[in-house]
Amino acid sequence: MQFTTVSFLLFAGLVLLGYYLLPQKLRWMFLLLASYVFYLFAGFAYLGFILLTTVSTYLATSLMGKNYEKQDTYLAENKQVLSREEKKTYKTKIKAANRWIMLACLVLNFAVLAVCKFALAEPVRTAMQGGSLSFLTLGLPLGISFYMFQSMGYVVDVYRGTVKTEKNPLKLALFVSYFPQLIQGPISKFSELEPQLIAGKPFDGKEFSFGLQRLLWGFFKKLVIADRIAAAVIALKAPEYTGFGFFLLTIFYAVQIYADFTGGIDMALGISQALGIRLQENFIRPFFSKNIAEYWRRWHITLGEWIKSYVFYPISVSQPMLKLSKAARGKLPNFGKRLPVYVASIATWFVTGIWHGITPNFVLWGMLNCFVIVVSEELVPLYEKFHSRFPGLKETKGYGVFEILRMFILMNLIRIVDLFPNVGEYFRRMGSLVTTFNFHILWDGSMMKLGLSGLDYGILLFGIGLMFAVSLLQEKKGSVREMLWTKPILRYSLLFILFVIVLLMGSYGIGYNASNFIYNQF
Repeated sequence: MQFTTVSFLLFAGLVLLGYYLLPQKLRWMFLLLASYVFYLFAGFAYLGFILLTTVSTYLATSLMGKNYEKQDTYLAENKQVLSREEKKTYKTKIKAANRWIMLACLVLNFAVLAVCKFALAEPVRTAMQGGSLSFLTLGLPLGISFYMFQSMGYVVDVYRGTVKTEKNPLKLALFVSYFPQLIQGPISKFSELEPQLIAGKPFDGKEFSFGLQRLLWGFFKKLVIADRIAAAVIALKAPEYTGFGFFLLTIFYAVQIYADFTGGIDMALGISQALGIRLQENFIRPFFSKNIAEYWRRWHITLGEWIKSYVFYPISVSQPMLKLSKAARGKLPNFGKRLPVYVASIATWFVTGIWHGITPNFVLWGMLNCFVIVVSEELVPLYEKFHSRFPGLKETKGYGVFEILRMFILMNLIRIVDLFPNVGEYFRRMGSLVTTFNFHILWDGSMMKLGLSGLDYGILLFGIGLMFAVSLLQEKKGSVREMLWTKPILRYSLLFILFVIVLLMGSYGIGYNASNFIYNQF
């Protein structure tokens, strides 16, 4: 059941109605039921995956929790007779036992995720068709990358002792399966989400209204922009579109994936806010970034924070890495000092790449991001020297626009790698940028052969312009919804106009499945 279907709107309406009609103490159970009903719409065959993650997470964290309780009880009862060294030894023993439990849970779940990702890769799917393992080609279970990362983050946090173990398996099941974030996130922390899910907040008219407004804005991005421009993206992937045609593809795909992903996130956050639940922001206007590192602090924020917390930092401060850094500093002081950051960055972007898909192009995508970020950091002294020679340049609006455009083009050239079936085709298209100067496709009628009419282009220009204007206003002034809250007549008028725009200008499926989100495949 996709967010953009009529069945989902009916489902969401019933959930909102039932949620607020029930007593507050029962609402979390209703949300759990609704979440599993939502998941079953994706197919009964996938239910086992989310149950496996839920059960393994519950068992692992329960065992670790009992070990920590045992530790606390033992130390409290024997604090007078145990020496400091004996206490430390006992804690180390408990920590080691919990580490094995944590690792077993992580290996089990990530192995399942890897098999699912691997089974979707070509030529694996083709080889399995009709064979004894053909069941593996059903497709990626709904939301598996998101709920698995979220659950495994909770497992690690319990091991670290930063959160308490949830003893009620049904409450944990709700944390794993909460339906608005199943399709494409965000990836939430247990300490931030679980208390909100259980609390069952009283009805708040302002929060409810803000939630529905954000839901409508998500529909606008998805249906008016992302699903309309998708036809041109599909056409521009054809081999004959090289040179400037390839450059246009990078721009069109940037618009599509941004409107598609942020539109879906707006829907997820909007539904949650209408329920009185605040999910973490996953995007903060990334296309206003001035470099790739800043871009990734604004794009898919929760995935970045998850990988930083559970991959980058553990690697960079691990004992083996510190020893390696110390040894390298003896011969190359500056390199040795930064070595942990280099290795952790490579591991971080490798994991980020294979999270999107276990294929060479996604690994390349991760490594390209890593390369640009690391090189940019290494060139900081050179940048500072340049700006010292031209003081005041960096503060000018023109230079700021240049930085944004530079980031936008560079990011587009990196991102586009995931559209091609193999790395060779990507490099062939990249090479055509400096060998094929076919700018004439802008005026020779080629643009009208991309599956879009003149009216479609007009609607896209209007939609992208409106999305940009709202984003710019948010960047400079803050929440547009807050600004409109004290102006009810203007607010209702604009919302009605936006609703009519979505209704009349939304693209409802011409040659492709308009209800599928790009990040469903991840």
